[in-house]
Amino acid sequence: MNNAAPAPVRTRGRPRGNPPTRESIVLAARALFLERGYRRTTVRAVAGAAGVDPALIAYHFGSKKGLFADVMQFHCANALAVDDVLGGDPATLPGRLIDAVTGLWEDADFLQLTAQSDEAAKVIREYLERELLVRLGEFLGGRDATARATAVVTILGGLIYTRYLNPLPTPAALTPSETRHILTPALRAALTPRSRTAATTQADRRGSPTSGVGAVRS
Repeated sequence: MNNAAPAPVRTRGRPRGNPPTRESIVLAARALFLERGYRRTTVRAVAGAAGVDPALIAYHFGSKKGLFADVMQFHCANALAVDDVLGGDPATLPGRLIDAVTGLWEDADFLQLTAQSDEAAKVIREYLERELLVRLGEFLGGRDATARATAVVTILGGLIYTRYLNPLPTPAALTPSETRHILTPALRAALTPRSRTAATTQADRRGSPTSGVGAVRS
């Protein structure tokens, strides 16, 4: 008599228990992009590494390009964790912003990914615009919050461009600590609320028909 237990029946469809998540697919894709590069990484290979059907990747990400964009977003979100950066002492916010940017770009894995596809630059632009700028504006609040947030993101974007994307010798030679020391005053000035009286006076001078020579003579 055969007392061996029957083999388990394999069912079709998604496996029971915890279903695969977007994050597990992104992590599997990240590992393959780093190992093989963008061109030699296929959707089918990512699906195999994540243990999912390739159709699930198409459903969540649309294409390999969309999947790569999510991998880049994952990196940005971890390094530029907006809640963590904004959640500390407001007095040291400029330094935290600079440290977050330099920490992201000094990461060897992130630099390797950015060199693999033109999609990387697009993802970074979208993250700065849709995530950091918007969230920073909401955090600052007030009449000039968007202008202040725009000034901050412009400074950080300049840092990324001149130090990493199209490096100039002088900015690229600085250490992250030196970069923080140099740029902190500019970021602090950008974050400081503008004087309503000064802003109103400047607007009045630009728009007043009696401004300029006529105003002096009156």
